Amino acid sequence: MIFDFSSWERGDHLLDRMSVKELNRAYITYPGIQIYGLLFVACIVLALRADGDVLSAGLASAVIIVAYPLIWYALHRFVLHSRFLYKFEATSALWKRIHYYHHKNPGDLKVLFGASRTTLPTILIFGVLIGYSLGGMMGVFAACGTGLAVTAFYEYIHCIQHLRFMPKNAHLQRLKHLHLLHHFHDEAGNYGITNFLVDRLFGTNYSSAAERVRSATVRNLGYEFSVARRYPWVRALTEAKNRDPRNNVGASG
Repeated sequence: MIFDFSSWERGDHLLDRMSVKELNRAYITYPGIQIYGLLFVACIVLALRADGDVLSAGLASAVIIVAYPLIWYALHRFVLHSRFLYKFEATSALWKRIHYYHHKNPGDLKVLFGASRTTLPTILIFGVLIGYSLGGMMGVFAACGTGLAVTAFYEYIHCIQHLRFMPKNAHLQRLKHLHLLHHFHDEAGNYGITNFLVDRLFGTNYSSAAERVRSATVRNLGYEFSVARRYPWVRALTEAKNRDPRNNVGASG
């Protein structure tokens, strides 16, 4: 079945046990990435058929490329690392899927990939706002297509950062080093993932473990036993999953 998340998730996809070749295979067969690719082609076709100015549409695409590091930084820092999503039953499953499990199991590709139900609306919102304001409908399709392409690139770089592999490229090595500090030393910094210029701009960057005391919440994002007693929904979801005989199946996209 096309775009079958449950089928893809039946196998193990642990980045600390995978080669680059195995990652590439998992990446191109992941339904979320396939959806990005299909929608990207559709956006290009629709942009070419839409009324508008090519230069304005190109400007919209350029703004998306420049704006996305800031957008990702803001979402990562102020939404994914905030402590309000787990406090409400309605948003606890969302927080557990999109970030809590990723910090608990950083090498699990099933939860590293963004959930399509959250990434696609985000891409659409910013694509429409930026694209239409700069280039009308042609700008909308160009901006959304660019957002899809940039997000697919972001996902791949994020995979490389957790893969049992050291890139030869010095820039990628540094990106990997900074991101792993975020995961294994202090989560209150290095939010950029693929671009850390915004971290430097807002003073949240750090380059070595020696610069900071190791965070006690780097793996649980503050969802500790005392917090779970007051806000039990994430814990309840985890316990239900552990009781499920199908618990080898990851969270759906």
